[in-house]
Amino acid sequence: MASSNILILLDTDEQANSFDRVVAVDAGVDQLFAYSRVTLEQVQSLVHGAIFTRAPDELRHTAMFICGSDVDLGEQVLARVRSSFLGSLSVSVMLDANGANTTAAAAVIAAGRHLEFDHCSALVLAGTGPVGQRAARLLARQGASIRLASRSDQRASASADRINAAVKPPQEVVPCVITDEDALRRGLEGVDVVIAAGKAGVELLPASVMNEVTDLKVAIDLNAVPPLGIEAIGVTDKARDIGAVKAYGAIGVGGTKMKIHRAAVASLFESNDRVLDAEEIYALGGSI
Repeated sequence: MASSNILILLDTDEQANSFDRVVAVDAGVDQLFAYSRVTLEQVQSLVHGAIFTRAPDELRHTAMFICGSDVDLGEQVLARVRSSFLGSLSVSVMLDANGANTTAAAAVIAAGRHLEFDHCSALVLAGTGPVGQRAARLLARQGASIRLASRSDQRASASADRINAAVKPPQEVVPCVITDEDALRRGLEGVDVVIAAGKAGVELLPASVMNEVTDLKVAIDLNAVPPLGIEAIGVTDKARDIGAVKAYGAIGVGGTKMKIHRAAVASLFESNDRVLDAEEIYALGGSI
């Protein structure tokens, strides 16, 4: 009898979320085990419970999915999961805390439909947040020049340094401090693509400023809660023309995000040694 595909959700929040459970079912998972309030101290026993219960050649039928709203903690959980494996006794694992990896991958894929990244400049608004950092990292790996925006010079510089340490030259992520509309205008000068990755309900780019921009080719807003991050963009926009700009709203990008999410979960059961972080999820998304 064939083994059931079991997905183990490690959620660091108080309550395991329904979103990731629904997507897991839609991805074809047979059995879903969801654990909430997962701490680093609990990870090893959960991993050992996964790897010691099936024969080595059956471990590809078990996988782990790390979720929750705290992306930094999610990254620590991923590291602890990987360190708990015992050689070939492992299961595949995916990190998508707060949807950061699948959302960033979908945004970059959308931009790539209209641009050659090795010849473009990007401004990532709220770039120090989890989605913004991942979008910047993915764009930089594709050869784009990145301006990473924040209201805080300290946060922008720290995040830029972190991404630069992970992404080899020639491209460099530079911090960009934006505290008013004049700074926003300067940040947009010569930019081909802007991605707004701010918190829900925070406007980052007014229509009046966007209408002044002459070089912009693609604008992507990942906020679905009014007021939207980019005022001129509707939440369902998908490659809508706003003058010379191709515009995407959160739901316009969301269709691709959901396809990536489902495909990534399904791919976990192809082997017992896959590790899906931002780059791997982006690569998978490009093949859909």
